[in-house]
Amino acid sequence: MGTTQQTSQAQPLVEMRDIEKHYGNIIALAGVSFSVQSGECHCLLGDNGAGKSTFIKTMSGVHAPSKGQMLVNGQPVTFDSPRAAMNAGIATVFQDLAMIPLMSVTRNFWMGREPTKGWGPFMRFDVQHANDVTMAEMTKMGIRLREPDQAVGTLSGGERQTVAIARAVYFGAKVLILDEPTSALGVRQTANVLATIDRVRKQGVGVVFITHNVRHAMAVGDRFTVINRGRTLGTAARGHIRAEELQDLMAGGQELATLEGSLGGTI
Repeated sequence: MGTTQQTSQAQPLVEMRDIEKHYGNIIALAGVSFSVQSGECHCLLGDNGAGKSTFIKTMSGVHAPSKGQMLVNGQPVTFDSPRAAMNAGIATVFQDLAMIPLMSVTRNFWMGREPTKGWGPFMRFDVQHANDVTMAEMTKMGIRLREPDQAVGTLSGGERQTVAIARAVYFGAKVLILDEPTSALGVRQTANVLATIDRVRKQGVGVVFITHNVRHAMAVGDRFTVINRGRTLGTAARGHIRAEELQDLMAGGQELATLEGSLGGTI
């Protein structure tokens, strides 16, 4: 899988150059290069243990890289916390979603950023404004709530993913990192999440879609990068690589073919 030329000459929103991450003698990332542009869904694919989680934490400011360079809008940056990454427009939606099931969709949407009205001792949560914005933003994402007071725990897994994505975009995300958003979802819920990814991409947000599911990646991806044992194996644009090739690279390529031969073609 060779690295293709980018189809657009636009400057990437975020670019990672030869990123390494060491934990003592353990090398978790050994030269990962990756970029995402405005309005693009760039899929990072890899099997369990490939280095995807470490990559997410490095890109989102949880860990500083041991070597390499990260650029935002062409300018070198160093993040010392996830808050610093968020302030630069990079938001991450992790698998656990960080939501409280018994709280309302509105309260989860605004958690930590509650709008207020009044002044001094009369300052209070602006319920009407919060409800109106929440309903409008969820409608934009194709989710029609019964009411904003609906407990977030009553939503499907795909709908909760959409709440998290809508929240990130509303609060200014220019780059959205999605950590295996479809891994635990059924077919219909997965379709809803993929449709949400398509919507935010069309709004100009750069989406980094972390997944081990080639079919899901091929449904929405504009570019595809495979990571294996902490290294990127190459990047290909849509139309320049087949799903079978991506699957083969993720699974170990020649190593898998050799094993399949020794087992009589049973893999």
